[in-house]
Amino acid sequence: MNIPPNRGTDVELTPSAHLDTFTRDHLPPAGQWPELLFDLPSLAYPDRLNCGTELLDRTVERFGADREVFRDGEGGVWTYGQLRERVDRIAHVLDTDLGVRPGNRVLLRGPTTPWLAACWLAVMKAGAVAVTVLAQQRARELAVLCEMARCSHALCDVRAVDELLAARVPGLRVTPYGGDGPDDLLTLSIGKPARYEAVDTAADDVALIAFTSGTTGRPKGCLHFHRDVLAAADTFSAHVLRPEPDDVFAGSPPLGFTFGLGGLVVFPLRAGACAVLLEQAGPQQLLAAIDRHRVSVLFTAPTAYRVMLEELGKPGHDRDLGSLRRCVSAGENLPTGTWEAWRERTGLKLINGIGATELMHIFISAADGEIRPGTTGRPVPGWQARIVGRDGTGLKELPDGEEGLLAVRGPVGCRYLADPRQTEYVHDGWNITGDTYVRDPDGYFRYVSRADDMIISAGYNIAGPQVEEALLAHPDVVETAVIGRPDELRGQVVVAYTVVRDGVPHDSATAAALRAFVRARLAPYKAPREIVFMDALPRTATGKLQRYRLRDDGAGPGPLK
Repeated sequence: MNIPPNRGTDVELTPSAHLDTFTRDHLPPAGQWPELLFDLPSLAYPDRLNCGTELLDRTVERFGADREVFRDGEGGVWTYGQLRERVDRIAHVLDTDLGVRPGNRVLLRGPTTPWLAACWLAVMKAGAVAVTVLAQQRARELAVLCEMARCSHALCDVRAVDELLAARVPGLRVTPYGGDGPDDLLTLSIGKPARYEAVDTAADDVALIAFTSGTTGRPKGCLHFHRDVLAAADTFSAHVLRPEPDDVFAGSPPLGFTFGLGGLVVFPLRAGACAVLLEQAGPQQLLAAIDRHRVSVLFTAPTAYRVMLEELGKPGHDRDLGSLRRCVSAGENLPTGTWEAWRERTGLKLINGIGATELMHIFISAADGEIRPGTTGRPVPGWQARIVGRDGTGLKELPDGEEGLLAVRGPVGCRYLADPRQTEYVHDGWNITGDTYVRDPDGYFRYVSRADDMIISAGYNIAGPQVEEALLAHPDVVETAVIGRPDELRGQVVVAYTVVRDGVPHDSATAAALRAFVRARLAPYKAPREIVFMDALPRTATGKLQRYRLRDDGAGPGPLK
């Protein structure tokens, strides 16, 4: 994949500390940037800024080294002082043993553990660029991400190394952690100095590339600066979530999602609080963690809240949720019924929110007495939002009560990695999120639907065309179309309408084989939950697929589960 640099970038940026200038060279041209807002005093960042130093060293200075920062869910506890020592030793390994230079992209892969968080912080302090991926992603997906980001190094949990090695990324140096070999990251860190002087990065040096899927299935790399990481904490977290130093955070989103990175690392560290990092964070594990660790701040998707309510309603349930004081719901639309049921069962008002990988974290939300069930909320302090339509010449703000596209702007804006889709997301200085919303006369924003074909299932964004491509690689599949079908529990489920070659039975065994085939090539959550066999897909006279007929579910027999 040949990614040409955007040499036309002429945004006024400060001098970079990056020796490897790939990310700055591949920022979008100046005319394609959204307008950035830094109206809040807390957003007046200095020109030189390293978010790893701010989150760790400055927090130790404010709160001391003996406070708990991470628990691993199995009884292990890390203090801020221990975290800083381990992070700094890893940063020395990156610098001296592995030859990582400021600006190099470092892939991070593994389940959610304190060690993964420590690796991320070390990459920040070393001035490199973190590319954190999901432990579920398969070799073919990993190969694409590494190629797009031009990753030169990878730090990988020893339990997840095989799939990364199977990606066969040219020139990628993979260093495992958590094992006992002489080349293990933790072995290499033994004896390294306990303090590391962080690279003096610019506030607008790229700190991370977060990948999101587009409607075409081709990933999009979102470039986020060091100041962007802090801005998420200094807007949503500081003004809506309002964490306290004695809070204990937990949640389901992995650190490969900016929702998880913010809620489980950035926000607690910015507040001097503690986070429970769970390798398995399904609803049952979350309930157990809340009880055991006295969790006070919870981050997860509406699907998980609905499942937890079901668990709480079972006879003999004895989980104590009395420690909770803040529950954040994002990743998909929060139904009013789920909000009301959670309030009735726990006495807590769910904090609804909408965010985007392109904008780092949540930008519309409300808490406490400001919450209005059935709405997402109002723009988070530091952000602006409006509802717009297209009038042929550009964007036009629509009156209250009229459905349109959600447009937002604030201290963080969409900057894709050398991607022509930048001009689809940014218009007239605004970020167009792809969501259809209505603004009520009192300024509250109400979700209507996604404006594109992205499937949002249990908080995961799934690009239908990517699933189609995986299915079409099976020798028995002639053609297929993947859509999202509304589902009470997950929001949507992935449904694949599929035509198979003559003689292949339309039965549950074939459906199971096709699902297994997809799971072997994509993250398991992307595999179709339902497959509908058809003799032919509905098309127009010119051969265009009529997806609306599939969404209406009137094109064929019922799904085979």
